[in-house]
Amino acid sequence: MSSIKYVIKRSGAMVPFNPERITNAIYRAAVAVGGRDRSIAEGLTRQVVAMLEAQTPADQTPTVEQIQDVVEKVLIENGHARVAKAYILYRDERARLRRERAGKASRPSENIPWSKIWRVLDWSVEHGVHTVAGLNARLARGEFPDIVRETDAAYNEDIENAAEMIAARRNDLKIVIIAGPSSSGKTTTTIKVGMRLKHIGFNLVTLNVDHYFFDLELHPKDEFGDYDFETPQALDLQLINEHLTRLIAGAEVRIPFYDMKTGRRHNDHTPMRLGASDIILIDSLHGLYPDMTRDVPDECKFKLYLEPLLQMKGPGGKYVRWTDLRLMRRMLRDAAHRAYDPRRTLLHWHYVRSSELRNIIPQVHATDYIVNTGLPYELPLYRPRLLDQFVQWEQEYANDPLREDAYTRAARVRALLAAVTPVEDDTPVPADSVLREFIGGSCYEY
Repeated sequence: MSSIKYVIKRSGAMVPFNPERITNAIYRAAVAVGGRDRSIAEGLTRQVVAMLEAQTPADQTPTVEQIQDVVEKVLIENGHARVAKAYILYRDERARLRRERAGKASRPSENIPWSKIWRVLDWSVEHGVHTVAGLNARLARGEFPDIVRETDAAYNEDIENAAEMIAARRNDLKIVIIAGPSSSGKTTTTIKVGMRLKHIGFNLVTLNVDHYFFDLELHPKDEFGDYDFETPQALDLQLINEHLTRLIAGAEVRIPFYDMKTGRRHNDHTPMRLGASDIILIDSLHGLYPDMTRDVPDECKFKLYLEPLLQMKGPGGKYVRWTDLRLMRRMLRDAAHRAYDPRRTLLHWHYVRSSELRNIIPQVHATDYIVNTGLPYELPLYRPRLLDQFVQWEQEYANDPLREDAYTRAARVRALLAAVTPVEDDTPVPADSVLREFIGGSCYEY
């Protein structure tokens, strides 16, 4: 047992020292560069702990920064240069994000599609839903059905624009990729785009990249036993790239099958070959991650990016965060379709957010078109479904230093939902709305 009992976090909070966190951080960095041997991470962790114990006086408590310095030193001294680089880059990225959250960023984020944002904001102002106060005023006038109709019309216009752009490149395209962060509406949008393309003569073949997950035992997990499925390295990117390259060259491949119940992948399972007029349709979190389609020529790919780009100011004059919308969407979807406790979704969200900030959102400017899936009318429907739970979580995690992320999100979303006029009746929401993907009642099968 280690002589080190506690660690001082950056916030100043003191938490129990858990070597498992070091192992997970090292293993995560190893996975990022292709490593899958957790026992190596465990051995390196023992060296880190030994070095910490040797250099930490008995009357002192190490900080997170000091521990990370030792991890870097141990990785480099043991010849794990590539893992050390991945670890250092991740550490630097986290530091940059902290500076941005503290308001110290020197320039606007490069990960925001400003041109699209201005168009969405203009629409929001025109329809009187650019503030929660404006939304509530329209709700008070009984205009909820009108807001639904206007919003869905704008979303469907984006779908039509995307389909027309794809059709204009039909002679060269072999793959259409629909990507975006968790709960951005990829499934419904994929169905809608697919229907429009089929109507104009495209022959679409879906490739489900979930079948390319590595076995569950190879995924990183945290000290709470929570597996991280959000990183692109959870997928066999090299095999996906190889199969796509062979498929567009006219060869047959055998797609693997991933058994979600057992957490194991079975290779060479399902034969697949493209016809002369076939186009592959991919719906994936990480569809834009370069390694997934590295050897597929750019002219053969159409890349569509989704994000709920809601432009609405909430409490305190701050814009509603897109990640909070997606968090609530995923809570409702996971509870309805996967029997997950919404609390589990909240506690897992730091993985979701960390991965998308590193691996998904930075790809936004590499896309051919962006679809806004933000719906002003979703907030009034979320309040009666979720507000009480966010109130409970805010209170429960207020003084838990291990759950700072959950507390911060719970407090922020609670304040937002409390400011919105609730709407209980969702019947004005059509069955083909992207919101039905999350609250149920869709005409599509998911």
